[in-house]
Amino acid sequence: MTTLTPAALSGLTRCLHCGVRADSVCGVLSNEELASLAAIAEVQSVPRGQAFIEEQSPASAFFNISGGTAKLTRTLPDGRQQITGFVRSGDFLGLAATESFAFGAEAIEPLGICRFPRRRLEALLSRMPHLEHRLLQVACRDLARAQSAMLLLGRKTATERVASFLRDWAADHRPGVEIALPMTRGEIADYLGLTIETVSRILSRLRREGVIDTRGNHTLIVRQARSLAMLAGDEEDDALVCSHRQAASR
Repeated sequence: MTTLTPAALSGLTRCLHCGVRADSVCGVLSNEELASLAAIAEVQSVPRGQAFIEEQSPASAFFNISGGTAKLTRTLPDGRQQITGFVRSGDFLGLAATESFAFGAEAIEPLGICRFPRRRLEALLSRMPHLEHRLLQVACRDLARAQSAMLLLGRKTATERVASFLRDWAADHRPGVEIALPMTRGEIADYLGLTIETVSRILSRLRREGVIDTRGNHTLIVRQARSLAMLAGDEEDDALVCSHRQAASR
C-alpha cells in the first residue's frame, strides 16, 4: 500500500468512521482507494435553510450526503417553485448534471456533505472501475425514482401519494421503529402536489386506523407496513383500498 501523508491518513480515518459509508458510493472502495477519494473531498456543514446547489449554476462538483436531509427544487421564471424530491444520508448528487445543475438543493436540517470537484473525481474513475460501476447503479436508481414520481403525480390518488411517500421514506426501517421525518407538512404537500389540509387529514386517518403513529410533527412510526404498501397502490386488498377511497370521496 502506498505510504500516506498525514493529511491523507486523516482523511482516510474520517472516511473509515463515517456512519453512512456502507450505504454510499464509498462503500465499494478499498482503504487505499478511499484515501485517494478522501484527498479530493471537501467536507462541509450546511445549516438548515441554506442552499448548497443553486439551480442553473455550473455543475462543477458532485455531492455525497453524509448526514441530514435536503430538498431538491425546480423554479419557474416567474418564481414559482416545486419540490421535486428529498435526499438524505448516503445519497449522491450531480450525476445527471451536464454543464449546469437542473435543480437546486437546500438543507432542511443541519447537513453534512462531502463535495468532490467534478474533474478530479472523473480522473479517479479510470483507476477505480468498480466506483464507476457503483455510480452507474446510483444513476439507474435515480432514474427509477424519477419514473416512480411521474406515476405518483400522474395516476395516484391523494391517499396513495401520502402512503407511497411514507412507505418509501420508511423503507430501510423495521415496523415499530421511530423514523425522523424532518420535512414540514407543507414541504410534503408541495412534493406530492396536494394541499397541507389534505396531507394532514390523510395522516390523521392513518393514525386512527393504526397504520402509522407519529411523535410530534417530525417522527414517524410505521405500525402496519403491509397495509401502508397496499394503500400506496403496490398491493391489492379490496376491502382496505375501497374503504379509503370512500373516505377520500367524502
